[in-house]
Amino acid sequence: MDFLSIVIIGFGLAMDSFAVSITNGIVQKHSTLRHALISALFFGGFQGIMPLIGWAFGYSFASQIGEFDHWVAFVLLVFIGFNMIMEAVKCKGNYDGCSYFSVKMLFLSAVATSIDALIVGVTFAVSGITSLTSILVGTSVIALITFCLCIAGFYIGRGFGSFCKRGSQFFGGAILIIIGFKILIEHLFF
Repeated sequence: MDFLSIVIIGFGLAMDSFAVSITNGIVQKHSTLRHALISALFFGGFQGIMPLIGWAFGYSFASQIGEFDHWVAFVLLVFIGFNMIMEAVKCKGNYDGCSYFSVKMLFLSAVATSIDALIVGVTFAVSGITSLTSILVGTSVIALITFCLCIAGFYIGRGFGSFCKRGSQFFGGAILIIIGFKILIEHLFF
């Protein structure tokens, strides 16, 4: 697989993480560069690790995860989004923007948005990438693209969030639920 194909795949895989990073930027009232970097490390790390895992398992793993990967992503994103909306309703404007910037939430979001990358890793094995060096370069490119897009997304969300502080958590939760439904619909019907 050529480098341009890896870059295109990297951008494709990063789009869900980018959208969730925008949401993270929106709901963080007191966000810093540290928040953006931690968020981007989670998303970029998982987008890089999952294809490596998929590649390592090859053919046998594809048939097992391919049947339910979209359901896992859907449930995780809807769960996180619903919780964000419920907290926005409970807090009635007193939200400080910190409860959804936790290791647990970043982990769940990163897993949910990187499950497709697992299957991409299997396609790398199928397409003939046999060298560990080649797969490490490919997954590093994917991770770097995701990392950079997630930092940009975080700051885009942060800028947007400053204009609509009260509804930002509700809006962020709704975005996550929409992404969850998008993933489910893509896998069930396309």
